[in-house]
Amino acid sequence: MGKGKLSAQVGHAAVSAAEEARKKNSEWWQAWLKEGQCKVAVKVKNLAEILKLEREAIQMKLPHSLITDRGLTQLPPATVTCLGIGPALSTDINKITGKLPLL
Repeated sequence: MGKGKLSAQVGHAAVSAAEEARKKNSEWWQAWLKEGQCKVAVKVKNLAEILKLEREAIQMKLPHSLITDRGLTQLPPATVTCLGIGPALSTDINKITGKLPLL
């Protein structure tokens, strides 16, 4: 993925996960808005790692959004590109992503 495509996928994940939080846990969403809408981008090694992180987010009942590309430009259709987790308590998100390297 090019840098622009990667940036767009991260944006999709952030917006989609935030929308899930707004619908399911407005308290977390409101706090996130007031605190500056923090976002942290980390990287994973492969699809299996993304899916593992998604399972952990589900188990912890954290808002999340798995992004799959439509395949209109650089990637085949249905390619998983990104996972957004949160807004939620940073301590909870760090239990899942805290050991991953920054992007």
